[in-house]
Amino acid sequence: MDSEAKQTTPGGGYGYTPGYAGYSGAGYGYDDGTAQAHRTVKDYMLILRERIWYIVVVFLVVFSSVLVYTLSRTKMYESVASVQVFRRDPTVMQVQAVMDNEIRSAEDLNTQVKILESAAIIKNVADRLTGDDLRRFMAPYEKGDANDPILPTQIIFDNRKVVPQRLSLLVQVSYQHPDPVIAAKVANLFIDEYITYNARMRIDEAMKAVEDLHARADDQRKKVDELSTKLQNYRERNNMVSLDQRKDIVTEKLKALNLHLTEASLRRRDAEIRWQQVQDRRSKGQDLTDLTFIASQPLIGTLKQQLSAQSITISQLAERYRAKHPKMIEAQQSLAQTQRDLAGAIDSTAAAVQAEYQNTLKSEQEAKEALKRQETESLDLDRYAVDYGNLERDFKINEQILESILARARETSMTSTIETQNARIVDRAVPALNPSSPKVLLNLALGLIGGVGLGLAFAFFVAFIDDRVKSSFDIEGVVGLPLLGIIPQIRKMEMTDKAQIVLNNADRQVSEAFLTLHSSLRLHDESKNAKCMLITSTIPGEGKSFTITNLALTFAAHGEKVVLVDCDLRKPTIYKGLQIENGHGVIDICTGERTLDEVIQRSVQPNLDVIVAGGRAKNPTRLLNSKAFETMVADLRKRYDRVLFDTPPLAAVSDALIILPLVDGSLFNIYFNKVRRKAAQFAAKRLQESNVPSFGAILNGLNVAVSGYYYAQYYDKSYKDYYVVKAGEDEHTRS
Repeated sequence: MDSEAKQTTPGGGYGYTPGYAGYSGAGYGYDDGTAQAHRTVKDYMLILRERIWYIVVVFLVVFSSVLVYTLSRTKMYESVASVQVFRRDPTVMQVQAVMDNEIRSAEDLNTQVKILESAAIIKNVADRLTGDDLRRFMAPYEKGDANDPILPTQIIFDNRKVVPQRLSLLVQVSYQHPDPVIAAKVANLFIDEYITYNARMRIDEAMKAVEDLHARADDQRKKVDELSTKLQNYRERNNMVSLDQRKDIVTEKLKALNLHLTEASLRRRDAEIRWQQVQDRRSKGQDLTDLTFIASQPLIGTLKQQLSAQSITISQLAERYRAKHPKMIEAQQSLAQTQRDLAGAIDSTAAAVQAEYQNTLKSEQEAKEALKRQETESLDLDRYAVDYGNLERDFKINEQILESILARARETSMTSTIETQNARIVDRAVPALNPSSPKVLLNLALGLIGGVGLGLAFAFFVAFIDDRVKSSFDIEGVVGLPLLGIIPQIRKMEMTDKAQIVLNNADRQVSEAFLTLHSSLRLHDESKNAKCMLITSTIPGEGKSFTITNLALTFAAHGEKVVLVDCDLRKPTIYKGLQIENGHGVIDICTGERTLDEVIQRSVQPNLDVIVAGGRAKNPTRLLNSKAFETMVADLRKRYDRVLFDTPPLAAVSDALIILPLVDGSLFNIYFNKVRRKAAQFAAKRLQESNVPSFGAILNGLNVAVSGYYYAQYYDKSYKDYYVVKAGEDEHTRS
């Protein structure tokens, strides 16, 4: 074998990847064997083509349902009214409104939209419908359940629509009703009630605010009265009838006392200085008359003059008289008396200085005490003034609050009687001339598109849950085996005719399919040189015995010596198709009861010998594992060009895996649209995990009706002239 063909695949199988021998899913074009199978757009189109009736049925159901629904619907007429919401209320008076209706953002506009959609507006509209209007409004809905009558509010809720216009303050209100006049009337009632509702809400809120303001004013008035009484009591208790006047008096007194204290301090310092000088002179024995304030005394000045005059007189007398002269004595006595008088005057003056110092010191102390008393009184007055100021401030503030409340109450009471609107009607609704629903063309278009879409979805859904093998993608891409050949489905035919269809040429397409399979096996060295081949399938009933029998006849028809061995010891069928006895066969050889030559049924067809199963075995695996079976296979190799084994399905039993090591390769038979992908994939994987080549898969029982969908490259009406003709039919002459 080629080393390239023996490479291990990712799945663990032996060297054969999808595309074996160059066969791709699209046909028999030769490639390098490395292309991976994948779904194409054509594959999906084939999936839809195969299930076209699913699409048609679903389309018809959906489209007919939409059609019936559309034609059975009551005609509805829609009328539209529009209203403009003001960004702010009209300004009649420059006062602040109780309710702030200013539109500042999208949220504010959306609030107005929600008011239009509210149950309160719906109820008001329903209440406005009376008399003949109400009867016409309810007429289309009177056929309902009498035990559970429908309410007008519910009807209005279900059929009204409020739509704000983008990038504007316009809001459209539409209403649908079988009666176009009623539809227009209800739409107009909506915007009328909306404007009335907002006006009524403003008035109600204003009146509530007035009542609340009056209640607050009464409370505030009581508080002002309490503060006024408390303020008066405080003034009387602290003698603060005229706080400002008293404060001015105290301030003036403080100024006067401060000035008096300053003057007293100055006098005390002057007196203290003079007295200190007197004391210093006396302590040093100096003459006090040298001090100006003493010498300036009139008496002392006079005495000093007298003393000077007397001294001059004595000096003059001393020149004339002696010391004991009477005149001298008299003059001396007068001088002594004057000196005594001067010393007394000086002492009196010093005593006066001392007395003055004591008086100024006392006056200064009294001034300080008076100032301190006045300061204490001023501080007390300031403290009282703080408390009084707090009380007075509270009184004034509350008095202002009372005035504000009363003013606001008067303004609110006045504005509550002024009718203002926060919106105006732009367009009133008029009766519609044409029904708005059902929209026949739109519904039919949606039914058409929906029917096709659901049909396609249903077809793909069925294809998704349908995991049976039917396409080349399923075989090569999922199962993982190359597609060697395709055997068309055979029309009703006897089992014996089917088993020998390549000989009797009862179906030209089938005969040609086996010739194509024979050619495919001869294209690759592995299958071309393989002497022993087995065929198996996933489950019973996939036609593997039919396939191997006709393949053996095809090899024999090409001059090869072939033996067909029925190794399905559990349910043998080869003998039935070839109409031979099932007396002695493989079981007898494995048990040693017969020899190979004794069980071979020779020349069943030209170049074809057959070894039947020889009955049903109780323990087939033990027989197939016997040495005698291996010997039989070895002998058959020597005698025949091709040895073909029919084995049981892999999903049911493991008999094929026992025989597999004794052969040169295997064929995997798959019946079209019967076996599930996972089961076939599992069975094929078991074949690939051995060291024996798996030549590929044979698709059996292809439905000719869908062959053009999946295998147009194999079967087409234009191919019929190329099929093998029956024996005895005239052939075209050569040109």
